[in-house]
Amino acid sequence: MAATTLTAATLPDLPPEVPGPSYDRSAVSVGIVHFGVGGFHRAHQAMYLDALMERGGALDWGICGVGVLEADQRMAEVTEAQDDLYTLVLKHSDGSREPRVVGSIVDYLYAPADPEAVLDRMTDPATRIVSLTVTEGGYHKNASTGEFDDRDPAIRADIDAPEGTAPRTTFGFLVEALRRRRADGTGPFTVMSCDNIQGNGHVAQAMITAYARRRDPQLADWIDAEVPFPNSMVDRITPRTTDADRAELVERFGIEDAWPVVCEPFTQWVLEDRFAAGRPRFEDVGVQVVDDVEPYELMKLRLLNASHQAIAYLGYLAGYRYAHEVAGDELFAGFTRAYMDREATPTLAPVPGVDLDDYKATLIRRFANPEIRDTLARLAAESSDRIPTWLVPVIRTNLENSRQGGHGEIERSALVVAAWARYAEGVDESGEPIEVVDTGRAEDRIAAARRYPDEPLAFLADRDLFGDLVDDERFTTAYRAHLDALHTDGARATVAALEQRLGR
Repeated sequence: MAATTLTAATLPDLPPEVPGPSYDRSAVSVGIVHFGVGGFHRAHQAMYLDALMERGGALDWGICGVGVLEADQRMAEVTEAQDDLYTLVLKHSDGSREPRVVGSIVDYLYAPADPEAVLDRMTDPATRIVSLTVTEGGYHKNASTGEFDDRDPAIRADIDAPEGTAPRTTFGFLVEALRRRRADGTGPFTVMSCDNIQGNGHVAQAMITAYARRRDPQLADWIDAEVPFPNSMVDRITPRTTDADRAELVERFGIEDAWPVVCEPFTQWVLEDRFAAGRPRFEDVGVQVVDDVEPYELMKLRLLNASHQAIAYLGYLAGYRYAHEVAGDELFAGFTRAYMDREATPTLAPVPGVDLDDYKATLIRRFANPEIRDTLARLAAESSDRIPTWLVPVIRTNLENSRQGGHGEIERSALVVAAWARYAEGVDESGEPIEVVDTGRAEDRIAAARRYPDEPLAFLADRDLFGDLVDDERFTTAYRAHLDALHTDGARATVAALEQRLGR
C-alpha cells in the first residue's frame, strides 16, 4: 500500500476508516499550554479536547505543547513536519484497530531554542490553563519528607538566576510567566496537573509555590492565594510507540506518521472543578467533573499503578517481558488480585459510583490485553518516583491499622518491595543484565541492592524512599524473608509459596 505522509494538506487523502478533524483547525486558537507532550498526553487530554472540537465547541481551547528537555527536540521536529497532527490508535484485545487523526494540538515550542516565545505564549491572556504531564519526578518532591527538593542542578540554576535570565525548567517557566502576569494585571492561569500523583494538584501547588518562595516570597504568596491547582485522576494504559507500531500504521492504513500513539480502549479522567478563567466543557465528552477527586485517585494509584509495579518486577524476574504475559499467568494474576483485595482495598474509602470488585476485575483484563504489548521494562522504570507514592502509603496504612488491632496485611506489598530490590541488582534469574532506568538515581539503587546479602536491609534503608519502614520489625522480617526467597528459589516459586501460605 502506498503510504500518505501525515500533514494538514494530506488529510483529505486519508482512507475513510481513519477519521480526522472535521472542524476547521485554522479557527482553533490556543487556550492551553501543555508541558510534557508525550504518548499519555496525546492519548488522553489532547484526545478529549479533539472530541470536544468535533462537537463544535472548545475551538478557543487549542493546545500549544512545550518541551524543555533535550529529548523533546525530536517531538518539536515531528510536530513541525506533521502540522502538529498525529494518529491515535486504539488497540482492542481481539486484534482490531481503531485509528483517528487528532488535531487539538495546534502549536509546539521547544523551549531551549526560544524561551521568550514560550513565555509570550504563557503570558497571552488567551492562555487560561497550563497543564502538566512531567512525570512524578518532575515535581521535585522529596518522597520521605514531602518537602520541595531543590537539589536538581537545573532547578538550582533557575532559583539562583538573576531576574531576566531565561528559565530552563518547567517550574522556572511557570513561575516567571505568573510573575509577568501578576505584574501586568493579566491575572493567573490555572495549573492543571495530569500526572499519576496522589493529590497531584496539591503537590503541584506546594512544590511550585515552594520554588517561587525561593525566588520571590511575595510572588509565592500571590500564587498560593490566586492560582488554582485542581486535582485530577487520569487513566489510560499508553505504551511507548515502537517502530512496529509505525510500520503497522503504514501496512494497515497507509499512513506514514513519525510518532503515532497507541493505547488501550479504556480511558478515564476525573477532574476537580476549580479553574481561574473558565475551562472546556470536558463533561460533554465523558470526563467526570467532581468536587472531590481523592477517592478516585487513591483507587487508581493503589489498585492500578501499584499492581503494575507488582507485575513488573516479579514478572521480569520470572522471565516475562510484557504485561499481558504476566497478567495471563494464573499464578501472577492471582497474586495481583489478592494484593488488590487484601492489602490495597482496605486502605480505600468508598468511591462514589464505582463497584470496586468490577473495577479490579476490569484491571486484570486490561493488563492482559495482548495487543497493547506494554513492556515490563517501561512499568519498572523510574521506580524511585513511583513506589513511594503508590505502594508505601498502602504499607504504612496497613501497619498502622494492624497496630490498632484492625486489618493490616503487608506480606504481598513486602514482596513487591523485595522484588524491586532484586530487580535493581541489574541481573535477572537467568544471569542476563537488566537495564535499570531510574533517572538520576539508578546508580544509587543498584549499589544499595548489590549490598545483599552482606547488608540485607541496605536497599530498604533509603529513608528518602521508604521513610522509617526499615525500623519496623514486622515489615523488615517479611521483606528479608521474601528477598532471601527471591535469591534462592526465584520469583515464581516465591509467589507460589506465599499464595499457598496465605490463600485468599
